[in-house]
Amino acid sequence: MALRVATTKLGSKLLPMLSSSSLLHSHATSFGFKEVREEEKRQLVGNVFSSVASSYDLMNDLMSGGLHRLWKDRLVSMLNPFPGMKHLDVAGGTGDVAFRILETVNSIKRRALQDVLLDELQEETRIYICDINPNMLNVGKERALERGLAGDKSLVWVEGDAEALCFEDRTMDGYTIAFGIRNVTHIEKALAEAYRVLKRGGRFLCLELSHVEIPVFKELYDYYSFSVIPAMGELVAGDRSSYQYLVESIRRFPPQEKFASMIADAGFQKVEYENLVGGVVAIHSGLKI
Repeated sequence: MALRVATTKLGSKLLPMLSSSSLLHSHATSFGFKEVREEEKRQLVGNVFSSVASSYDLMNDLMSGGLHRLWKDRLVSMLNPFPGMKHLDVAGGTGDVAFRILETVNSIKRRALQDVLLDELQEETRIYICDINPNMLNVGKERALERGLAGDKSLVWVEGDAEALCFEDRTMDGYTIAFGIRNVTHIEKALAEAYRVLKRGGRFLCLELSHVEIPVFKELYDYYSFSVIPAMGELVAGDRSSYQYLVESIRRFPPQEKFASMIADAGFQKVEYENLVGGVVAIHSGLKI
C-alpha cells in the first residue's frame, strides 16, 4: 500500500516534467550516450553508486514497480541454497540477495528441526557479500542490523573488485551477481574471476537488465527508460545524471545470446538464460564442471 501511494504521488509530479519534446525517437540519436573512456568508468560507476546508495531500495521499487523483489526470489530459487554452503554474492552491497539466500538456508534448518548435522552445517555456512562501493556495503550492514542479523556469522561483508576478487581458487559453491555485471569495466575479467573462485560443480548466476525485442513493447520500454527513469531519479533522489547513466549502461550491455557466449568462453558449461518480462531482465546461468 505504501508503495502504491508513493507511486501515485510520484506520477502526479512526474507528468509535468515529461513534456511533448520527450516523445520517443531512436534513443541512440535522440537521447545520445555519454562516451566514457575505459580508465574513467571505474570512477564514474563509483560516483554513481555513492550518490544513489541511500535511495537505492526506494528507487528499485519505483522503477520496477516492486518486481525486482520477485526477480531476486527467482534468482535464489535457481541457486538452490543449502546449509554449509560457501557462497559469493558480488555487487550485492545492500544485502538483498544475501538475505534471501540466508533465509532459504535457515528455512531448511527449521524444517529439519533438531537435526544435529544441519546445525553443524549451519555454523559453517558463509555468504560473502562483495561490493566495490563502501557506501552500498554500509546500506547493507544497516539493513542487517534492522533485521537482527548484525551478529550473524554467516554473513561476511567484503569491499572488493569483481575483476580482482580476494578469494582463493575453487572455494565457492555458488556465485551470484544481480544488476552489477554491466557496471564492471571488463566483463570478461569478472567472468574469469567467477570461474576461478567456484568449486567444480559450482553454479554461476547473473540477474541483469537486458534487451527487449518485441517491437511495440521495446518502444514503450525505451520511452519509460530514457524519459521517465531519469526524471524519477531527479525527483526522488535529486540525481538525474546517475539514473541517465544507469539507463544507458543497460543499452550498452551485450544482448542475451552474446552474453551467454561470453559466459561459455569463460569456461562455463550448460550455459542457459531465462527472460523475464519479455527480456526486461534475464537470468543467465552456467556450471563449472
